[in-house]
Amino acid sequence: MSAIQIIFWFLSALAIVSALMVLISKNPVHSVLWLIMVFFAISGHYILLNAQFLAIVNLIVYAGAIMVLFLFVIMLMNLNNESEPQKNVWMRLAGAVSGGCLLMILVSLVRQAIEINNKVAEMKVGDIGLIGNLGKALFKDYLVPFEISSVLFLSAMVGAIVIGKKN
Repeated sequence: MSAIQIIFWFLSALAIVSALMVLISKNPVHSVLWLIMVFFAISGHYILLNAQFLAIVNLIVYAGAIMVLFLFVIMLMNLNNESEPQKNVWMRLAGAVSGGCLLMILVSLVRQAIEINNKVAEMKVGDIGLIGNLGKALFKDYLVPFEISSVLFLSAMVGAIVIGKKN
């Protein structure tokens, strides 16, 4: 095994274990800290893929800014078992349906990734990961999803303010 393969498997194991700890942790602050570890592992994968710009942006934006916002929201909400409302059957059903939809999307993405991987392996282009190519793809091919994600972030911030606001 080469050094790159060892680093890849280490980062993969770290990402999987950290993601499981996000789900298992009872304390929401610990979950956020484990999620930061997942982002560090993903940034390591970006570096292995020669996408240094994405690695730095992932660390600055996600592990830095968004996780700090998550911590502030968690601390503002002051979660405890007495104030936690019990979820009814309809909420659990909606969660199960949403999880099933997410699973179908993930399976579809894995199938598409296998097809794309075969095409990329044939191309072997040396300019993968450059900022110019990323900008062209982001604002030409993926402009609508990029703008939709910005609207989602805006709605998440408004939701955090509404939840954190005292009556």
